[in-house]
Amino acid sequence: MPSDLDQLNSLLANDCVSFHSGKGGLTCARIVNKHCSGEVYLLGAHVTAFEPIGHGPVLWMSKSSNFEEGKAIRGGVPLCFPWFGPCSFDNTLPAHGYARTKTWTPVAVGKTANGGSKVELETEIAPFHLRYSVTFSDSLDLELQVTLALEATASATYEEALHTYLQVGDIHEVEIAGLENCKYLDKVGEITQRVQSELPIRFSGETDRVYQNTRSTCILADKVMKRRIKVIKWGSDSSVIWNPWIDKSRRMADFGDDEWTGMVCIETANVQPNQIELSPGQVHTTRAKISIVTDSNG
Repeated sequence: MPSDLDQLNSLLANDCVSFHSGKGGLTCARIVNKHCSGEVYLLGAHVTAFEPIGHGPVLWMSKSSNFEEGKAIRGGVPLCFPWFGPCSFDNTLPAHGYARTKTWTPVAVGKTANGGSKVELETEIAPFHLRYSVTFSDSLDLELQVTLALEATASATYEEALHTYLQVGDIHEVEIAGLENCKYLDKVGEITQRVQSELPIRFSGETDRVYQNTRSTCILADKVMKRRIKVIKWGSDSSVIWNPWIDKSRRMADFGDDEWTGMVCIETANVQPNQIELSPGQVHTTRAKISIVTDSNG
């Protein structure tokens, strides 16, 4: 009898996308096309790699990450759903919800007009249906479509985040532009409401901020890697900026003690006052487009 991998490859694979047994024996799709290479695991519909031709990896992955059924992968692009952070109504439930620890079903693989590759996956988290489209091209395009079941008896709310970890040369030598003058919730220490200055974000300690009521594009400038990463988004009114710094890194078993210098998160989200409410049968789509350009000036 054919294996699950044989069936997946027979039904869905093409010359640019194929299914493999990845780390921990977990199934993943690997992508190689004229624009880039990439990888997405069925566990969590988790994108773990995106590397445009001629450039280094865009996504950061922890060397200490779990690759085990029922556990979240650390790095890449975890999906937070149907809540962000601790569950507000039951703190015994898993942080960031269920989407990142469920095994999703791949439903389609295709090619884009410019030679990119698209992988589509689905899952159910009652009362919602989720469809996730990941396009690997000269950019990484992430599109999460959430539908409230038509048979639902009332409207329902959720939070979400495309929890994108970006690789940087040195966190001390990066800055993020695009969120100037925006209000944000500072979650480090005592939670406080603040306003970003007119300057780009720079890092000198643990950073955990939820920027609210913003659909702005973010630009990450990396002096060490001599590049800029652009994060454009649609259907998202929150942006989360995160780096755990020294002490928090040491407290996380799946995060290397010294890895914090090489990453930063720019998360496309709808959280807290920007949570989404859907009526039965209604659909909401959140999309992020991540691209890299060389910064020849350093």
